[in-house]
Amino acid sequence: MSIRFPGINLVLDYVPRAFQIFGMEFTIYGMLIAVGALLGMGLVVLEAGRNHEDQNKYLDMMILSLAASVVGSRLFYVIFSWELYQGNLRTIFDVRNGGYAFYGGLLGGVLAATLFCRLAKLPFWQMADTVSLGLLLGQVVGRWGNFFNRESFGEYTDGVLTMQLPISAVRSGEVSGAMRDNLLTIDGVSFIQVQPVFLYESLWCLFLLLVLLALRRKKRYQGELFMWYLAGYGLGRFVCEWLRTDKLYIPGTSVDISLLISGVLVVVFVPIVTVRRVMVKKRADIRKIHRERVFREEEESRREHKSVDKKTEEPVEKPSEKPPVQEEETIQEDKIQGETDNWENLEYAHIPSQWRKSSDKASEKQEE
Repeated sequence: MSIRFPGINLVLDYVPRAFQIFGMEFTIYGMLIAVGALLGMGLVVLEAGRNHEDQNKYLDMMILSLAASVVGSRLFYVIFSWELYQGNLRTIFDVRNGGYAFYGGLLGGVLAATLFCRLAKLPFWQMADTVSLGLLLGQVVGRWGNFFNRESFGEYTDGVLTMQLPISAVRSGEVSGAMRDNLLTIDGVSFIQVQPVFLYESLWCLFLLLVLLALRRKKRYQGELFMWYLAGYGLGRFVCEWLRTDKLYIPGTSVDISLLISGVLVVVFVPIVTVRRVMVKKRADIRKIHRERVFREEEESRREHKSVDKKTEEPVEKPSEKPPVQEEETIQEDKIQGETDNWENLEYAHIPSQWRKSSDKASEKQEE
C-alpha cells in the first residue's frame, strides 16, 4: 500500500484505494472524479454569472453532458480494451475500479451539449468557451484518482520525480520489460520505478486553466477558448500518452488511439485558431479604418458647410449708442429750422392759445 518518491525523499507508507463509511465502500478514484466535476461545475456557474448569462441553462447542459460523458468514456474504454471484457460481460458494469477513457467522455459530453444547445436555441460556442474552464479544473483534480489507483503511469525512469510502486499493486499488462529489468527490492517488496504521468497531466491542465483565464478577456470570437483548450490539451496529452504504458490500441493494429486523437487535435485546431484569430483581427482593423475614414469625411463636410454659411451671411451693423457728430449737427439744424418756421409761436408765446385763435379769425375777416 506504499508509494515512494526517492528523488525528493518522500515515502507514503499507506495510500489506500478506497475507504468505508457505515459499511459502504467508496473508491478514492471515484470520489476525486466527483469532486473535480463539482468544482468544475461551480467554476462554470461563477463564470456564467460574471458574464451575465443564464446560470440555470449552464447547469442543465452540464448535468446532461456529465451523464453522457460517463457513458461515453466507459464505452470508449470497453471498445478499445475488448479483450478484457469479452470473457465476462458483467465486468463492463463494474465501474468502481476505473476503466474510463477521457476522449470517450469528451466526445459524449460534446455531443450531448450540442444537442441541448440546438434544442434550447442557445449559442454552443459561447457556452463551450465557459465550460472549457470547468473541464480543466475537473481534470486537475480528477487526474489524482490515477495516483490512488496506481495507474496511468509512464515508462521506467530513475530521475528526480521517479515514483516507486509495488509490482503487486499494478496491473500486469502495464508493466513493461524495462520496468521488470530494473526491479528494486525494498524490505522484501519488489518495486517498479515509473514516471508519474498523472502529475504531469494534472500540472499541464492547471497551466492551461491559467492561460485560458488570462485569454478569456481578450478572445476575438466565440469558441476560441474551447478550441485553444482542445489544441492545448491535445499537445500535453500527446506527450503524456507517448510515455504511458496503459495504451488503448485500435483493434488489430499497434496504433494508440489516444495518441492519434491527441495528434489530430493539435494538427487541426492550432492552425484553425491561429488563422481565424488573424482574420478576425484583420477584419477589425479594416472596420476601424473604415470608421475613421467616415468620421473624417463627416468632419470635412461639416467644416465645408460652416465656411459656406459664413460667406453667404450679410454683415449687420450694430446700432451705436451715441450718434456721430455730423448726425448731431444735422439734428440741431433741423431743430433750429423748425423753430424759425414757427416764429409766430415764439413771438406770441405770451398770449394764451384761445386768444391767439380768436385774433387769427379776426384778421381773416378783415382780409375778406
